Parts: sequence; structure tokens; C-alpha cells
Amino acid sequence: MDYISIPEDDYKAIEQMIASTESVVGIDAKRTHIIIIHKLLEIEKRMKALEAKQ
Repeated sequence: MDYISIPEDDYKAIEQMIASTESVVGIDAKRTHIIIIHKLLEIEKRMKALEAKQ
């Protein structure tokens, strides 16, 4: 199985952003999903801008 290579500094920063001591699994699921959705929306906006240039 191929894994995504993430620089250690980035990995640690993301880990700290989503960590939760109150969660059984150790992450804040709501915050994690908000970050993912926000990034997807940024990507969508960039794609639309690129498509508009063509």
C-alpha cells in the first residue's frame, strides 16, 4: 500500500490541530472534518479559477 509522504513538521502541526484529550480516539472529529472540508473548498475555488482562465 502506498502512503502519502508528509513532512514531519507538517504532520506534527496537523496532529496538534486535531488532537483532543476529551476524545476516546484522541482527535476532535468535528474540527478534523471542518479542516478537511475547508481545504476541499479552497481546492475547488482554485480549480474554478484555473478553469476560467482556459
